[in-house]
Amino acid sequence: MRPELAVAWIAALTAACAQLDSRGTGDLGVVIERAAGRMQIVENTGRTSLGAVAGLGDLSHASVVYSRDARYAYVFGRDGGLTKVDLLRRAIVRRVVQAGNSIGGAISQDGTLVAAQNYAPGGVKVFRADTLDLVADIPAVYGTHGERAKVVGLADAPGNRFVFSLFEAGEIWIADLSDPAHPRIDKFTHVGSEPYDGLITPDGRYYPAGLFGEDGLALVDLWHPERGVRRILDGYGRGEERLPVYKMPHLRGWAIAGDTAYLPAVGRHEVLIVDTRDWREVGRVSVAGQPVFAIARPDGRQVWVNFALPDNGKVQVIDTETRRVVRTLEPGQAVLHL
Repeated sequence: MRPELAVAWIAALTAACAQLDSRGTGDLGVVIERAAGRMQIVENTGRTSLGAVAGLGDLSHASVVYSRDARYAYVFGRDGGLTKVDLLRRAIVRRVVQAGNSIGGAISQDGTLVAAQNYAPGGVKVFRADTLDLVADIPAVYGTHGERAKVVGLADAPGNRFVFSLFEAGEIWIADLSDPAHPRIDKFTHVGSEPYDGLITPDGRYYPAGLFGEDGLALVDLWHPERGVRRILDGYGRGEERLPVYKMPHLRGWAIAGDTAYLPAVGRHEVLIVDTRDWREVGRVSVAGQPVFAIARPDGRQVWVNFALPDNGKVQVIDTETRRVVRTLEPGQAVLHL
C-alpha cells in the first residue's frame, strides 16, 4: 500500500472510532425534550449529558423502546415519525414517517420487529428493527362500514405477538407475527365501551384494558385466549357521580408491585388496588386528583402517581405496605408523564 494511502486509511479509521463512544449501554438513559424535538442521552454514574440528537419531529407524546442490546432507541413521535437512534454514536440511523398521528409502540420479544400504534389512519404497522423496512400493515377496521378505530394499549407478548385495543370499536386484537409476512389476527369484540389503554403483566400472561366509556376493565388471559374476555372491577364507581375527565389515564406494566396492580380510576380521585392472582379489588387509595399514571418503584415498595388538571403540579407517593399516601411532591406545573 502506498504510504499516503495508508496514512489516509488510518486517519479515517481513527475518526470513525472517535465517533463511537466505547462504553456499555447499561448506564445510559434518555431524556425527551418535547418542545425542541430532541433527545438528550445521559449517563447515570456521573449524571452528565453526553449529547443530544435532534430532528425527531413532534415529541409531544413521545415514547421509546430499546433494542435487546440496549444500543438503539426507537422513538415514536406524535407526528407518525419512527426514528432509530444509535445511543453510542448519538446519531439517527433511520427515520420514517409512517402515519399521520401516532401514539407509541413496542418491540417484539426477540427484538426483530418494531410495531407502531396509530390514531390516524387507525391501525398497527410493523417494521424490521434493523432497517425499519415495513413488513406488516394491520388496519384497525371494524363494523359493517369499514370504519377505522384508534389503536391504543399496544404491548408485546411472548411468542412475537402484539396485543392492542381499538378505542371506538370496543375490541382487543392479538397479532401473531411469528411469520411477519402473514400476521395472524385473533379478534375479541364487544369487550366494553372505549378501551383507552392496556398493559401486560410482567409474566406475559394477562392483558387488562381500561374502559373509558364505563366503569370496569376487560381482561385477556394470553395463556388461554380461547376463554375470551373477562370483565373485572365491573362498576367500581357504581352509584356515584363521575367527575369530568381532563386527561386520559394510562395503564402500563410499571403499575404492578408484587402481586398487586395499582390502577387509575377513571373520573375519580382514587387509585384502585387489584390482586393480580384473581383480579379482584382489594383496596383503594384516595389521592389528590384524577390519576393519570401510577408507577411502581422497581422494588415494589412505593407507587408514584401524577394527576390531570387542575392538580397536574403534584406527584403523590403511595406506600404499598400501608396503602396510604406518605408524601406529596409539588415540582411545578404540568407534570405530564411518569
